[in-house]
Amino acid sequence: MPELSASLWKNLLLMATCLAVMSLGLSLVSTAYSQEAFGDDATDPVRLFERGQSAHARGELEKALGFYEQALKVRPEFPEAEFQRGNALASLGRLPEAEAAFRLAISYKKNWALPHSAVGALLMRQNRDKEAEQSFQQALAIDNKEGLALRLLSEIRLRAGDAKSALELAKRATAIPEAPAAAWIGLALAEKANGDRVAAKTTLDRVLADEPQNLAALMERADLYADEKNFELAIADLKAAAKLKPDDKSVLSRLAYALQQAGKNEEATTAAKAAGLEIQQPTGTSGVVGTPEEIEAANSSDPVVARKALEKLLEKNPRSAMLLGRLGASYRTDDPARSLEFYRRAAEIQPDAAEYALGYGAALVQARRFPEAAYILRQVVKASPDNYTAHANLATALYESKRYPESIPEYEWILTKKPDAAVAHYFIATAHDYLGEYPEALASYEKFLSLADAKTNQLEIDKVKLRLPSLQRQIKLGEGVKKKP
Repeated sequence: MPELSASLWKNLLLMATCLAVMSLGLSLVSTAYSQEAFGDDATDPVRLFERGQSAHARGELEKALGFYEQALKVRPEFPEAEFQRGNALASLGRLPEAEAAFRLAISYKKNWALPHSAVGALLMRQNRDKEAEQSFQQALAIDNKEGLALRLLSEIRLRAGDAKSALELAKRATAIPEAPAAAWIGLALAEKANGDRVAAKTTLDRVLADEPQNLAALMERADLYADEKNFELAIADLKAAAKLKPDDKSVLSRLAYALQQAGKNEEATTAAKAAGLEIQQPTGTSGVVGTPEEIEAANSSDPVVARKALEKLLEKNPRSAMLLGRLGASYRTDDPARSLEFYRRAAEIQPDAAEYALGYGAALVQARRFPEAAYILRQVVKASPDNYTAHANLATALYESKRYPESIPEYEWILTKKPDAAVAHYFIATAHDYLGEYPEALASYEKFLSLADAKTNQLEIDKVKLRLPSLQRQIKLGEGVKKKP
């Protein structure tokens, strides 16, 4: 999912939820307290709450916060006021206080799903997806049709690379009567992630038929058109988006990118300048829209500096497979899940580029998703039969998937290129051992021991020495095929 689109979607979700909750909260409070008599506004928590709601709706957040806090002074255990106080604090960027307010609302009203969803949304803003997922699951345990929980949980699953679960959750969100546009946009993103671009476009067409000025839908449909190399239609949607937000640098940078890809260089330059950018082409970032400073930082030898710059550039160039691939490589060992997502998106944009498919497959191996990795890496090896890295990762994926007969030829191929790769003999030996091919296993174990380095292979050496006596006895006894583990 493009970063900008995710951000736009999340903002729309939070705005829609806030408005819905304001209405729900007023209704709940009116029902709960309408029978109670209070004095003037200063001592009437319901009236104070209503005034807070009115200020909140006008965007007067500080004023709204004051009314909610006054209401809570009069009636401390007032879950709806505490909840709306949390929403106001979140909008003001006071996230720790907002989280505390939401959790207080939960403690006051344990069977209310919305505060759990609000906590989850807040945690997502802080990139705390695992904790957020727990909050959404708690919300759905209370109400299995809680729309915000379904939508944002679908987004989390997408970010984790679990497209199938994301689609299931998105379908549940759109099955709710009067599901908002945000739910349908989420469905389109999940359909796209599952490879069904036709369904994704149909879903976005539906949203735009009802809401022609839906910015998030215009941006997502432009991405789909760009994927199809249909830059004229992508440009049309991006120009419509630019009319809605004429000074938005992110929209203008995307438009500049699409215009450049369509060969409209003069218009692309105009759009880039309107965004305060230039179209730069230094080494390693060819065709990327960004400032000279961002380009220079992206090429920094400092990985922290480079990552930040690459992520900024990606916001302006969301269809750049090169930027996605570089980020995938950067995060591969530090954050395999994030690396996987970057490589997946790069491979989606340029499916014929072996380097991105290889990066995706290697990231799947790193994430221990071996069957998926084996499938991807098979295609890479077919396209690039002499690619050592592809063979090495494929060997690991097959071995860890317990597809031992298929892994052995891959390790043997590795030995043709690097005869001193002792560990390859170890994996060949254990593969034969698991298959019950004991003489072959023994020969490979002995070859491994003759080449192994105690500094780097001590663990494997110890395992082999423990195994050899019993293996030799089995061979002498003429035992048959060993049961697979």
